[in-house]
Amino acid sequence: MTTSRDLPYEDQPPPVRAVFGAATWKEIAHLSANLPAGVAGFVFAVVMVSTAGGLSVTAVGLPLLACGLFLSRQWGRLERARARALLGVRVEEPTALPGPRRAGGFFPWLWTSIKDPVGWRAVLYALIRLPWGVLTFTVALTGLFVLWPVLPYVVRGLANVDRAMVRGLLSPSDELERRIAELESDRGTVVDTAAADLRRIERDLHDGAQARLVALAMGLGLAKEKLLEDPEGAAAMVDEAHGEVKLALQELRDLARGIHPAVLTDRGLDAALSSVASRCVVPVTVSVDLPARPAEAIEGIAYFVVSELLQNVSKHARARSAGVEVWRSGARLLIRVSDDGRGGARMSGGSGMAGLAERLGAVDGVFVLDSPEGAGTVVTAELPWRARVPAEAGRG
Repeated sequence: MTTSRDLPYEDQPPPVRAVFGAATWKEIAHLSANLPAGVAGFVFAVVMVSTAGGLSVTAVGLPLLACGLFLSRQWGRLERARARALLGVRVEEPTALPGPRRAGGFFPWLWTSIKDPVGWRAVLYALIRLPWGVLTFTVALTGLFVLWPVLPYVVRGLANVDRAMVRGLLSPSDELERRIAELESDRGTVVDTAAADLRRIERDLHDGAQARLVALAMGLGLAKEKLLEDPEGAAAMVDEAHGEVKLALQELRDLARGIHPAVLTDRGLDAALSSVASRCVVPVTVSVDLPARPAEAIEGIAYFVVSELLQNVSKHARARSAGVEVWRSGARLLIRVSDDGRGGARMSGGSGMAGLAERLGAVDGVFVLDSPEGAGTVVTAELPWRARVPAEAGRG
């Protein structure tokens, strides 16, 4: 539970003093401005709700209500800015609503806009601000002549009520809003990761197998021309081309393994991780204790996380041994990769740890790095356990 001591310094007003300071004058200005702001907000809210309600039986009523709620959001933005400037209240901006294209069409967007809790709370805020604005304006104005000795204390009390209103009605406190913001950020991470993977695959194909196959085609063309004139030379060229074919096939297998290895699809994490461990430069102990196979997407992420971590062990750890453990705990798939190397790994050290953490976070996963200097590295990762559908289980 957050207490006042947990709030950032700038979100707490300075102590009240009988002598008028800058904070007190700002609070007086805010309380005095409540009346004109309250009148404008109240008139807009009443006209918007009554007009949209009266026209709700027509084709323009609901779109008009959606537009009114959008403008109410903008009114709330202005009120947050005013409270931030004069009262020092730091309130995060709510998540923006998706447009018709992102919402899947006009009618889904319309329904989402009409249900918008941020817009409706802003309407409620505008309605209750008129009587409150009359009270605060009257007290602030008359208090300058009548309540001068105690006015700073009275102003502070009224300003604190204003702060509570802003935090309660204009703050994105709804858990769903917070989750939407997280999912939007995660979606961006997923898109960026997928784009980077596609660029890597394209580069590997262009620089590897494609270039080798082009050279192979040219070699076979020359061998064909020499077939009658120089059979021995042509045979040597065909033999060389045969070697190039083998190398191209190996490169394509390696590329396919980097996309999604066949052993993972056919035999699951235990066999796939054992295959990865066999390519590590240090001995790796693999322990996989799963009652069943998770969903294909989760299984693939777990495989690539372990692959990346074991590559880091090979390149950077200077370890003598490493270990991989995978098990299920409740609704989570847990992964632990450890080594007895030099430690000192950091999320920003260029080892790809930050990218792994982002990839896990995009699927509601957790990434924890423990790497003290000279004491090895332990990485613990969590993924949500999602069971395979019967069709997937049948393929496995």
